[in-house]
Amino acid sequence: MTKMSGGQAMAKSLANEGVEVIFGIPGIQLYGIMAALRDESGIRMITPRHEQAVAYMADGYARASGKPGVALVVPGCGLLNATAGLSTAYARSSPVLVIAGQVPRAMIGRNLGAVHEVLDQQDTVRNLTKWRGRALRPREIPYNVAEAFRQMRSGRPRPVLIEIPPEAGVEQEEVQLRKSSPVSPIVPSPDQLREAARVIAQSRLPLIFAGGGVARSDAEEALVELVETTNIPVITSSGGKGSIPDRHPLCYGSCFSSRGERQEMNQLFEVMQSADVVIGIGARFSLGNPAGEASTLININIDDTELTRIQANTIPLHGDAKATIEALLPYLVQAGAGTRETSHEAVAAARRLIAYYDIRQREPQYPVIEAMQKGIPEEAFIVWDVTQFGYYARTHYQVNHPKTYIDSGYSFNLGYGFPTALGAKVARPDRPVVCIAGDGGFMFNCSELSTAVKYGINVVTVIFRNDAYGTVEKDLTDFFGGAYESGLHNPDFVKLAESFGAVGMRANDPLDLETLVPQALEMKSPVLIDVPFGEMPIPRAPQFAPFYSLPWAQPQEGLIPS
Repeated sequence: MTKMSGGQAMAKSLANEGVEVIFGIPGIQLYGIMAALRDESGIRMITPRHEQAVAYMADGYARASGKPGVALVVPGCGLLNATAGLSTAYARSSPVLVIAGQVPRAMIGRNLGAVHEVLDQQDTVRNLTKWRGRALRPREIPYNVAEAFRQMRSGRPRPVLIEIPPEAGVEQEEVQLRKSSPVSPIVPSPDQLREAARVIAQSRLPLIFAGGGVARSDAEEALVELVETTNIPVITSSGGKGSIPDRHPLCYGSCFSSRGERQEMNQLFEVMQSADVVIGIGARFSLGNPAGEASTLININIDDTELTRIQANTIPLHGDAKATIEALLPYLVQAGAGTRETSHEAVAAARRLIAYYDIRQREPQYPVIEAMQKGIPEEAFIVWDVTQFGYYARTHYQVNHPKTYIDSGYSFNLGYGFPTALGAKVARPDRPVVCIAGDGGFMFNCSELSTAVKYGINVVTVIFRNDAYGTVEKDLTDFFGGAYESGLHNPDFVKLAESFGAVGMRANDPLDLETLVPQALEMKSPVLIDVPFGEMPIPRAPQFAPFYSLPWAQPQEGLIPS
């Protein structure tokens, strides 16, 4: 044991867990931790301009690196500001550790109005975190850090919280540091794997549905080996985009959407409904299994609460995606699944499914998506903010490298994209990082241009500018008799970028992105590309009715009493 301050115990505990970067904003309750981090040479601290960006950057770092991201905030308002980022990290099962200050020990729970006090602070983030800990004195810090990392590295990764009162950061006592503890992956039993392999081998038209758990488990290579060993085709969720290259002949794309945007997308449901066995891998099946009880669902998931939620006819395989696939493969070969040929029925269904690409000349979004596809390097990380082009990217942007597609999941946080992209670039400075945002969303965190310039975080950000919250404005106009307060007053984005010391560019036409993005990536500077565009029509044909029957467009039968 060594005598040290709580701040030193925190810094050294984080270093023992392999932490290299912390995103945080200094504050009075954090002085002991800040002083220790200053002296911990192996850890770099990046200070954004708002706690919301602190959490978003930690999330982007985690998703691009595959390692936990760490955020440091003051208590109360600082932690509450960070909750938007926690909601996205929670939705996308991202391992983010938030270290939050607390009020002095003697005042915790007394509601006396201490600086930044929020009564029952842990409860305010209970539904956005997997685990919460509190270290009241220096010797309790190593255990809390070790447990936080164990929670993030085992089971389903999600945000965790450690809170520390200010005096615990500066007090000194004998502290026993801990080494990072290895976590053994969970694998189903041989009997369970053997039974699943038998069902797959005997199936007529099996289909794999890959979700975000593939990326969280680093199981991309294992998934490709499974597909190529068995000739079973794959459909991915939006969270699973990139888990298998879109160019792979057995990848049918990522089109599982509730929006019903186009008739051709219904072919996805045809494919899934015709499957007699659906193999879910790290997927939530948020819209259910379209094949339903007519199929057998073999559900591989690290989260045991997801295993049998979907349907009764399920073979649950509780386990880590990578370890479970690797353990299942020998049983599949033994059962004869290795000699399977892709059925003519599956090939025909796939051809119908991918036909939606042929409509790009009929809708204005697709030439723009295509121009971006040509201008952005395949290996680039792309963070899609909540914008109309981001919606279409979920189904139509081709992804051929693991973990490079980053979105907000079901959280749909407007404005998360720019700071998240900065975090991704910090994690992978050797790779291009591009953020796609609307003018409304970008302005949520535009102050982080200061952070980008200060630390040389050279992200290229494309801002589609229509001076409105465009989708909202159109829906209000079309379905509610007229828009209201959806218009925006924007700065000159080129001058805004230049005022921070970044580079500003402007497109004459959205199709210019094919040449402007490569130019921006060569500049070795944060770059904003302002892309003015007019009204972008959303398809309104009868086949798109399912989207507009959702609750925010019109009342649903049974939801509102007559």
